Amino acid sequence: MDDSNFFSLDRLVEFGMSMQIARQMVGSMNQQLQQMQVPGSIQTMPKPQPEMFYVAVDGQPLGPLDERELSQMVLSHRLNKDTLCWMPGMAEWKPAEQVPQVLRIVALTPPPLTTAVQP
Repeated sequence: MDDSNFFSLDRLVEFGMSMQIARQMVGSMNQQLQQMQVPGSIQTMPKPQPEMFYVAVDGQPLGPLDERELSQMVLSHRLNKDTLCWMPGMAEWKPAEQVPQVLRIVALTPPPLTTAVQP
């Protein structure tokens, strides 16, 4: 075989080496891109931690409670606008009506389902 033939051994080795070098370059570039910090990208944003709540029931602190547990307290009428609440980051206990995160849960909690359907 001569060197002008595409299928010559030298050409095949050259092609294989070129492909391997290209593969290494792509891998290196992908690794650099994955390590790059892009402001506002999903990769750099921390995963939000679930909010934890504490409430005063019969003068005693109860918690930590997650949103689901707090919603159950709303449904069972154990939590009302005057119930004292506290969350990490708050300086003092406040009535539920003064804690926006608790008000959001109250607003998102569906009312009890009534069995009688009116026409």
